This record gives sequence, structure tokens and C-alpha cells, in this order.
Amino acid sequence: MIVSTKAIVLSKIKYKDSDLIIKCYTEKFGIISYLVRNVIKTKKGKFKSAYFQPLSLLDIEADHKENRSLQYLRDIKLHMYYSTLHTNVIKSTIVMFLSEVLSSILKEEEENEKLYSFLETTMIWFDETDTNVNFHLLFLLQLTKYLGFYPDTSQSHLPYFNLEDGKFHNKITGRHNIQGENLILFKEIIGTKFDVDRAINFKPTKRLEILNIILNYFKLHIEGFKQPKSITVLNQIFH
Repeated sequence: MIVSTKAIVLSKIKYKDSDLIIKCYTEKFGIISYLVRNVIKTKKGKFKSAYFQPLSLLDIEADHKENRSLQYLRDIKLHMYYSTLHTNVIKSTIVMFLSEVLSSILKEEEENEKLYSFLETTMIWFDETDTNVNFHLLFLLQLTKYLGFYPDTSQSHLPYFNLEDGKFHNKITGRHNIQGENLILFKEIIGTKFDVDRAINFKPTKRLEILNIILNYFKLHIEGFKQPKSITVLNQIFH
């Protein structure tokens, strides 16, 4: 079946000498992996490797067949040409980190238009705005809305937040709680929209603490979630 859809590149791995396997989150079909032939070590191939940078937005035409683990691309073009995401060092490092997280947690082979729209809209916004060192924190917490475990803020005045049940409490409950300054910063991120987040002024050490809290939150709610390897590079950039 020949299909057309928008797609976001999550990861790529080399296959044989000149091919790539590209994992994409598509607007119409969820997660799909594609075999792309003759894209490495040759300029004669139909597809260019520049198309497959992390979180690139594509318009694709593909041949999909049921019960086939790898599908085949027929045609491709950039849906959006990023002007800064892959050239600005801070932005490209954040993008690399987020693409690793998304590649790890997105599994469903089914349409989720709202999630796709969120991914596309936020990437375009990030590309078009000034460098934003808190973007990944905001992005990850907003992402939980689409994954089903966004924090319950109905009692956000209470002094403790339980990462296991995603709720605020008036006393410590369970083994995974945040309080004090970290809770204040955590709540500040929850209540911040992308277009005003530059008002949040974190020290690098605090930004790392909050990121680790958010990643622990993911670990508690997503089975098999592991610490992204690219967090090491991310921390180096911010220090």
C-alpha cells in the first residue's frame, strides 16, 4: 500500500555499507521504521543523509506492507527547513537528547494526531526562538500530558509532590517525593508556557537536579525507561 504522511525522525542506524534504518514518528501511523538504501558514501542515491538528522520534519511517501518490520520510502522532502536546531550547539545537543528520549518511549504503531501536532509545533517553535536552555525541561513535562501521567495540579499548594502517583500531598508518602526549593522549581516549570520560559533562571546545578527529577518521574511511569546516554553531553554543554 502506498501511503503519504508527515514524519519526525527519531533515530537512525547504519545498515550494511550504504543503507540506513530510520525510526520515525509519523502523523498517520505512529512509530514506523524505514530502510533507506544508498544514502551513505554516495551522492547518486535518491535520498540525502541531511534529511535524517534528529527530529527533522519530513513529508514522505512510502510503501507499507503488513507484517513487515521495515517499510520502504518511495519519496521524501523536508516539511520544514530548520534554521538553528542543527547548527546551534546548545539547541542541537538538546535535540539529540530529546530524540533519544522519544525514540525510547514512543512505541505505538497507531495514529495519535494530538501527540504528533505537539511534537511538530514545539520543534518549530524551538527552531524559531532564541536559544532556550530550559526547553527540554518544559518539553518533557508537557509530553507527559500525551503519555498519560501529567502531574495532578489540583492540590499544588501542598508542600510535597509524590513522583509515584503524580500528586501533591501534605506529608511525605512513598519513597519518591520532592519538597522545598526543588518543588518550587518543579512547580514553576509545570506552570510555564513555552513562550515565557525565559523568565525561569536556573543555576546549572539546579537545572540538572530538576532534569534528573523529571527523568526519575518518567522511569516510575514508563516500564523499561532508562537514563538517556546523551545526558552526559547535555550536562557538559551546560557546564
